[in-house]
This record gives sequence, C-alpha cells and structure tokens, in this order.
Amino acid sequence: MLTSDALPPLPSLFTPVLLREGEDTLARAVALAPLEGAGTLVWMPGKLRTEAAVVLEPDRPLGPALLAYLAAANALADALSAIAPPELPVTWRWPGTLLVNGGEVGGMRLAMPENTTPDAIPDWLVLGFELRFAWPEGTITGDRPGETALLEEGFEDLTPGELVASWARHLMANMDEWQARGVRRVSDKYLARLGDFAGEKRGIDPATAALVVEQDGGRETWPIR
Repeated sequence: MLTSDALPPLPSLFTPVLLREGEDTLARAVALAPLEGAGTLVWMPGKLRTEAAVVLEPDRPLGPALLAYLAAANALADALSAIAPPELPVTWRWPGTLLVNGGEVGGMRLAMPENTTPDAIPDWLVLGFELRFAWPEGTITGDRPGETALLEEGFEDLTPGELVASWARHLMANMDEWQARGVRRVSDKYLARLGDFAGEKRGIDPATAALVVEQDGGRETWPIR
C-alpha cells in the first residue's frame, strides 16, 4: 500500500513537485508557471488536508479557456466517485465547492496572470483543489454543520497521493473529451452534479464558462470568478 506522501506513476505530461505540509500549492504553482510551464503538478499530502495545483497553457482567450476550470472540477468529482462507497453523492455548489454526502469537504482553486482580459489568451492558468481528509483531533463534528471529511464518509483506504494521481489522470480524460466532443460535454457533465438552482433552467455560457440560470422569465449570470 502506498504511503501518504507517495505518488503513483503519472502520465508523462505531468512533472510533480512535492511540498511540505502547510505550504500553498496554488502559490507555488503560480510561481513556477512562467518558468516550468504546462504540466507542472504541485501537490501537498497533508494528514488533515491535501492540495494539488496544475499549470495549463491555454490556446484560446480567457473566457472560453475558463471551461478548463469545469473540466478540472469534473475530474475531481470523477476521481472521488470512482472509489466512493456505493451511492455516495459527490456534488458541486457553484462554482467550485465540493460536497460529499451533502457536506462540504473543500473545492477548486484558480489563478491566472494579473490583468488578463477576457479576450486575451493567458500565458498560463493554474487549476487546483484542496480537500479535507480528516478532522483535527478533538474536533466536535456536531459543531460544524454542513461540513464533513473524506475519512468520515468512507474513504479510509484513500491516500493523498492516490487522489492526486487519479485527479491528474481524470483531468487528461476530461480535457480529451472536451477536445473530441465539445463544450457541451464539459457543461452537461458538470451541471449533472450541480446541486444548486434545482428546478431552474441552467446552462454554461461557452464564451465565458459562466453559469446561466433562467426562471420565471428572468435570467441571471453567475461567473466563475
């Protein structure tokens, strides 16, 4: 069995960078993005919380490039759903709060170069996640309504390294699906797990990756950032 700080083999696209517990993967990935480029995968296998962040180099303007955020969210949900106990719901609260069995466990993170305009192709994007693996010792979970931890929901055999590697593999698969099957595949897959706005007509704007909600003749737009 892998130890918590061991990372299973990754596709050759990725170059892993291991951080010590307590370091910020998003900040490190942002610092490395201009130097190391696409595929840099920074991860931190904490005992209570695990984080990862990957550098992408988009080939389209920022607006449509932000669909990569939803593809990465799909990948994280896919990774957890593949090993979750049977019928355990893994869902989203817009745009990137992850819920397991209805309880918040963490979510997605996003960074880009400062002052990037919607119609400019960003030099890089950093997409990442942070998830609560376990509660600190002495935590009274009844005092944290609406929150949970992966170990509390039946993921006892999962290690941080396995989760990060699974996310990376599912990210590649979801990006390939995007290229092969179009924006609709990314959007529909994400919306199927979106728990908010029940009963309303929902869609993803392909030009901005924003959530569009229509109800009773009204229309609202919810941007990713």
